[in-house]
Amino acid sequence: MARTDFNSLLQAGAHFGHLKRKWNPAMAPYIFMERNGIHIIDLHKTVAKIDQAADALKQIAKSGKRILFVATKKQAKDIVAEKAASVGMPYVIERWPGGMLTNFPTIRKAVKKMANIDKLLNDGTYDKLSKRENLQIRRKRAKLEKNLGSIADLTRLPSALFVVDVMKEHIAVSEANRLGIPVFAIVDTNSDPRDIDFVIPANDDAAKSIELILGAVCDAINEGLEERKIEKADMEANAEKKEGEVPAVEEAEEEVAAEEAAEPQAE
Repeated sequence: MARTDFNSLLQAGAHFGHLKRKWNPAMAPYIFMERNGIHIIDLHKTVAKIDQAADALKQIAKSGKRILFVATKKQAKDIVAEKAASVGMPYVIERWPGGMLTNFPTIRKAVKKMANIDKLLNDGTYDKLSKRENLQIRRKRAKLEKNLGSIADLTRLPSALFVVDVMKEHIAVSEANRLGIPVFAIVDTNSDPRDIDFVIPANDDAAKSIELILGAVCDAINEGLEERKIEKADMEANAEKKEGEVPAVEEAEEEVAAEEAAEPQAE
């Protein structure tokens, strides 16, 4: 069963592309027609591509790997923050920190710095400083939280990127391509899909379009996480069962040995 349908995407305005003069020829396979100088996206292909991307993201989540969501445009920020947080995935909705992927250790140092400030604030170390110094530290902490707070628990490189608007997030896409990290993205008619591993052709400006697509892929991610929990619980149950079986086998063997020892030996 499809995770979205043609009518829902149509009502969300996912079919509206950009002006014909702004198009990227590489998006031609996903364009249905032109109307009043605006390209119309083929939503039948969008439905298929959402399913394909959702299935791949589900498997990534099921394997226990992390997916980083990226969207710094105004109409997508809140939606991405809400959807990514609902499945416990990291996200970037403020300015993309250059080198976040290609220079990941430096980003981790900044995150650790934020944690260290928290520690010193809580134990009262900074209380000895002047009000001005204390205020400067708290402002620094707030800035770090704004830019890096949503990736604080990302201790290693993500296994995939999900991007809204590949033109705006071209640096993130470029870094992921350089490191061989697969990129999933909502791609509009003015963008180049050739650097994207899983293209979802759709309007990347309409909030309803973004919300509908993100809802579908995050539902798939949640399914993967739930299946992982079930498999983990089954493995633990089987392990406990095996541990219980071993002593029982050993006891049976001891009983047999005792019975054999008690039998009279034939002359």
